[in-house]
Amino acid sequence: MTTQEDLAQAVTLLEQGKLVAFPTETVYGLGADAENPQAVAAIYTAKGRPQNHPVIVHIAPEADINYWVQGCPAEAKILIQAFWPGPLTLILKRAAHIPDAVSGGQDTVGLRCPSHPVAQALLRAFKQGQGGLAAPSANKFGHVSPTTAAHVQEEFRDEALVAQIVDGGQSEVGIESTIVDLSRLATHGAVLLRPGHISQEQLEQVLGSKVAAPDVNAPRASGTLEAHYAPSTPVALVAVTELDLIIRQLVLAGKKVALMAYLPHQLAQVETLQAWRQLGQEPVSYAHDLYADLRELDHVMADIILVEALPESSAWQGVRDRLRRAAFDSQGVLQRMLGG
Repeated sequence: MTTQEDLAQAVTLLEQGKLVAFPTETVYGLGADAENPQAVAAIYTAKGRPQNHPVIVHIAPEADINYWVQGCPAEAKILIQAFWPGPLTLILKRAAHIPDAVSGGQDTVGLRCPSHPVAQALLRAFKQGQGGLAAPSANKFGHVSPTTAAHVQEEFRDEALVAQIVDGGQSEVGIESTIVDLSRLATHGAVLLRPGHISQEQLEQVLGSKVAAPDVNAPRASGTLEAHYAPSTPVALVAVTELDLIIRQLVLAGKKVALMAYLPHQLAQVETLQAWRQLGQEPVSYAHDLYADLRELDHVMADIILVEALPESSAWQGVRDRLRRAAFDSQGVLQRMLGG
């Protein structure tokens, strides 16, 4: 685990413009000094990330948010009071002196105050707690996000792009932060750009008003492309009532099948599976294990990973969002394997 020497080394490397991976309660981030455009550019190079896809700036609990934004609206203060430190990112108008490298050229900036103790210790030590670390997930762009230091090492094994990996154990939440746009309050109100551990219902309860869905003119935000969070193996979402039949048909077609289940099953075809995982029946436990299990199933040499479709309730919205994006590029693969 992390020592004071590890943190001191990480701060030194960050001040030198190097990249340091560090833990948060959501996933591991690939951090750089948010006010150093060359360091931020190194994140994009390491990840293979499109230059117009913004990153989230992580700040310490004591940091002055007004340094980063053009005024902090009342709605932001309400959400900060309720959910920071924690897995909530706020999109606000960017202060003029903040480099647009972190916003993909937009006039907004995404800010988050993580609750992970190691992340907080690092942020408090960096620039006396008043700096910011641009930190998208510490993986190649579009891949499954890392929730352990080992996952980060796996992503960047053959490269010298990451100067240090700070180990803080497994991420508690397991999926990326909820993102709320507050940059267009006068015209659109609060807008949920990406669901996560903090649900839309929780946001609306705290704000006392509805939170809108994204529109075509919403700011670009981290992790909101249609295809994202994907393993190399194709992913297909399947209703529980169809699992046995589809597994049987795939095996008869000579396909190797991995399964990610939500409910405990006595599947007739379970012995024919290449591998399978049963995740928790509650959204919190499911999210905690999601990316680690996706990574494991991606290594079993299956032809396809079947994922049992999840409940439609709002509590599962964040996990459903990640699985939908993970399966996006695999649309039609299941039908082709079945000869459809």
